[in-house]
Amino acid sequence: MDITDTLPATVDVEAQLDQIAARYQAAGGVGIHVLNLIGGSADGLLDRLPAPVRRNLEGATTKALEQAMKAAHTSRAYVPDQNDWLNQAVSAAMGAAGGAGGLPTALAELPVTTTLLLRVIQGVAVEHGFDPASESVQFDCVQVFAAAGPLSDDDGVDLGFLSARLALTGKAMQAVIARVAPQLAVVLGQKLAAQAVPVLGAVAGAATNYAFTSYYQDMAHVHFAMRKLAIDGDVPHDQLVARLALKMGRVPVREV
Repeated sequence: MDITDTLPATVDVEAQLDQIAARYQAAGGVGIHVLNLIGGSADGLLDRLPAPVRRNLEGATTKALEQAMKAAHTSRAYVPDQNDWLNQAVSAAMGAAGGAGGLPTALAELPVTTTLLLRVIQGVAVEHGFDPASESVQFDCVQVFAAAGPLSDDDGVDLGFLSARLALTGKAMQAVIARVAPQLAVVLGQKLAAQAVPVLGAVAGAATNYAFTSYYQDMAHVHFAMRKLAIDGDVPHDQLVARLALKMGRVPVREV
């Protein structure tokens, strides 16, 4: 046997970055159709929510994330990871049920959907060779929620979530959740408003959940593909983020 057969294959970093950039830029495409369906803009969605709901969004999001972390991790012992299409189908069905009763049922469905999304993100981590039981990977999974969201009016190219770093301390997970919750509260507020559209509730709920599941699957693939590429290509992660930003015509994001 030729000794070269035992050597690791050379990683084409640029080619893989091109693939990651393409996936990133395609993410959120379904969200455009959702906005067309409900006849609104992302910025205007939150204004449709009652003031008490808007005020309590961040607290509800923090609680949903905390519950999701426990439930998603525990469920791995009983429910295997599913294919992308099945995750999207289950999420759409949940969204339809949540939207059928308007805002009250949409609020009740929120932590359940958050748990499903986190399980989806964990499944993507496994697909890229990472252990979801690892504390650092659990942090990464929550950090994916810091992406802009499928109904965002920016073009989805906010690379900040790829660069965030926190020290692994005893209170680190609470710090990650506290950091992610404000951004995710806005995103989930848009979801609630879309589900509460009169007449269209169930349809909008299904479409919105489908869009959210598809979007966060893509963001998770971007996130963990970058992590794996940094290891396989022996390139510092912050350099990869900067190169990805340049490929998409963005100002490189500095590590924080």
